[in-house]
Formats: sequence, C-alpha cells, structure tokens
Amino acid sequence: MPEVYFLGIDVGTQGARAVVTDRVGNVVTEAREEFPDWDQTWGGGGESRVRSSLPEGWFEQLPDAWWEATRGCLRRVSSALKEHKIGPESLKAVAVTSTSGTIVPVDRHLRPLRPAIMYNDSRAREEAKEVQATGAHIAEKLGYRFGSSFALPRILWLKRHEPGVFSQAAYFLHAADYIVANLLGGRVVTDYSNSLKTGYDLIDNRWPEFIEESLGIPLSKLPEVVAPGTILGRLSAKCAADVGLSTETLVVAGMTDGCAAQVAAGAMNVNDWNTTIGTTLVIKGVTGDLLKDPKGRIYSHRHPEGYWMPGGASNTGGECLEKEFHGLDYDSLNRQVPGVVPTSIIVFPLTRTGERFPFVHPEAKGFVVGKPESQAELYAGYLEGVGYVERLAYEMLEGLGASIGQRIYTTGGATKSKEWIQIRANILNRALVKPRHTGSDMGMAIVAASKTAYADICEATRNMVQVETIIEPQQAELVDAYSERYEAFRRECARRGYIS
Repeated sequence: MPEVYFLGIDVGTQGARAVVTDRVGNVVTEAREEFPDWDQTWGGGGESRVRSSLPEGWFEQLPDAWWEATRGCLRRVSSALKEHKIGPESLKAVAVTSTSGTIVPVDRHLRPLRPAIMYNDSRAREEAKEVQATGAHIAEKLGYRFGSSFALPRILWLKRHEPGVFSQAAYFLHAADYIVANLLGGRVVTDYSNSLKTGYDLIDNRWPEFIEESLGIPLSKLPEVVAPGTILGRLSAKCAADVGLSTETLVVAGMTDGCAAQVAAGAMNVNDWNTTIGTTLVIKGVTGDLLKDPKGRIYSHRHPEGYWMPGGASNTGGECLEKEFHGLDYDSLNRQVPGVVPTSIIVFPLTRTGERFPFVHPEAKGFVVGKPESQAELYAGYLEGVGYVERLAYEMLEGLGASIGQRIYTTGGATKSKEWIQIRANILNRALVKPRHTGSDMGMAIVAASKTAYADICEATRNMVQVETIIEPQQAELVDAYSERYEAFRRECARRGYIS
C-alpha cells in the first residue's frame, strides 16, 4: 500500500499552524504563520492581531489575515514535502479547525463584509438573552443556554446594529468555514461542532425554525451542516496551483479547536476527558448520554459514533501569561517554580471582563490575593490559578452527573511546561496524560484520516495518537496543601459573588 499523508490546519488567535503526519501519527513537517498586525491589513487604527481599539469586551479580527496565514502554511508544507521527496498527490486529505463561535458575514462571492467578531467578544449580551428566551426549547433540548459567546446572538447583534451588513450577507461563516470555502473554491459548509453555537439542532440534525420565524435571520444565510470527517470535495485547481499542492487532496469537515484538541489527545471513549490550555482553557469529554446544565456553563457536541462530547471554554488560560509576563524568560521562570510552590497567593487569572466557564458571570474580573515575594512566585501563582479553575470545572461536571476518571488527557501550549503540568496534577490529584503531539492541528490531521484511511475517528485515534508521558500527583502532603489553597480560591470566588 503506498504511503499517504494527512494535513491538519489550526487557525488560532495569533496565527495559523499546520502539521503533516503519516497514517500512524508520525510528524513529517510543521508550519506556522502569524497574522500581520491590524494596522498592516486594515488601514490603521490598531496595534494588535486581535483588534483591541474597541469598546471593552469587543474583539475583532480580519478574515483575510486568516487566509493569508493559511496560504503561507500551505506553501511551507508544499516546500517541505518536496524536500522529503513526497509528491503532492500523496497528501491524502486536509481538515481545518478554528476558534469556536467566531463569526464573519460574507457576500455571495465569499468576501468578508466586516471584520470577524471573535469567540471571546461579549457585545451581544442583550441579544443572547433574547435568543435564549425565544430558543429556550432548543436550549433545553440540547442541555445548554445561549450565551454571548455563541455565534447566533452575534448575528442578531449585526441585524440590529449593522443592518446594511446583515442585509448584504449571503452567509454567516465560522472561521474554519471561511478557510474551507477558500480551499474548495466556493462551497459553503460547516460541521456539527461549529454549528452548535449558531443554534443547530444536533438531535434532529436541522436548523430550528425559530431562527428565522422569531429572530428574523433567514436560514438561507446559514451554511449546510455535515458531520465531522465528512469528505467535502477536493482542493480547487486555483488553490492547489497557488500553494503548490494537488487537486487530488480531499478536503474533510473538521471540528472546533476544543474538539480538535480532544481528538489529538485520544480522549474519544466514554468517560475520557481532556483539558486544553492554550490562549484559553477548554475542557471536553465523552459521555454516553447527553449532559445538561440549566445554568449554561457547558454544551455538548455530537460524537461521530453517536455519543456526546460535553465541555466548556473558560476565558482564563495561557493568555494571562502573555499579558502579565510578556517578554520575560519563561524557561527561567519555570525553573524557579518548584522552589516557590505552593505559593502564598491566590490568583484568578482572568485578563478581561466576564467569565463563561466553569461559572457564568459577565462582570467577573481577575484578582490576586496576597503579596508575592518574587516575580517567580507571582508567575507560579498564575499557573496555580489556571489549575484551580480547571479543578472547579471538573467538580462542576461531576455535580452534573459526569464520571471523571483518575487520568485526564492534556493538550495545548501549556503542556510545554512540565512544571505547569505537575502543578495541575497536584491540584487535581489525578494523573495527566500528555500526547507526544498536542496541537489542534494534529487533531485535524487525525480527523482528515478518520474516513479516508480508517473506519472511524476512534480507530484513527487508536492508531495515530502517541503518548509522550504520564505525570502523576506528587507526595500526599503537597496534594493536601493544594486542596487547602484551592478551598481558599473557592471562598474568594464566592465572596465576590462568582460562585455560590
């Protein structure tokens, strides 16, 4: 059997990443392209890859920057395949992931009509209340609440505040949908996981009527929906020629970044759970039955094999380190961590206003209680703070009826720090399993292979996920000390009204 390869693409908050693997998960090549600064692509008025010169709680990004970064990755992949003497026709399939809930209106030529509204944008709070009221039957059916992080309230916000854009829009696309449309040369399609935040009915597999009848959003403006792993077509001739790849390469429906990281971890069996810590903290698992939460802290994707994939996404995560310790030597700070933990401080590492998981509080703000004795202690306190949020999340999931095993998979940029993984293992009092390749782009390579080389996604993960290490909790005294610090974290959150 001739060797074939699989390409996964992750369009994140700072840039695009790509990885090519063989059928057993060995990495052949990787590529990365950062987005240009806003003022280089939008004619001035900003200084960040995510537009920040906006009202508080608003975040926007340029879809053209997504595509340019993706093109750059594809060209790097093409060059690397040539160096490895691999013909472009051997690249069997590609799948794409992106941030969940990011939405962009496009015209009938797939040209963006405005910057994208990002996954962490909170402008549509009032619209979210209206969507929840009118779509309560769908929310109750699927076990979640429509929040301001969902794409559907953002579309309603555009209808109310930018009616010209709304009327011109032929489609409202998620970030991955926009990239896929460019790969295919025009087909507009989304997948089950991305469509959830636009209100798609995952049980009956259709767009609910209330979206058009009650909200006034024509269903014709929403994409076709297919299951993750579905073969959508092939690279268009234009795209293939542009980046140096082949029209024989299949384009496969992907999943959101949180789901992609879950796939990369191999957490695809019932009662498996995975924590991804990148810019944000995302927890995903697999349950046999649909897990419901009347407070709207979680939502469940549909597993390709018919199970459910519940989880939630926090606004905390690795972003706090970029903001608080930008430009510092992380390796040096990490080496100092074992000597300062458990720290004397309590940190809730939220860098913006509002939290969505493991509790919903639109006015929540981060805090540091206590005075660190050194920069290293402050740094370690932020690492601990993310771990406390993670534990709070798993305890909340158990309260809803989920079963959490003694091993939790872990992926994302935070896994580069063994000190951070150890802190989290001690706080959780559970072993953390780190795959060798932890990126959401790897998850997409596995999804690309799931129906083109294997029977299903479970078989693909069994064959392609490679475990690098398992980190166990340390001595009982340290675990007990962290339990006490965690309870102090809970009390402070309760004092501020974030949890009860």
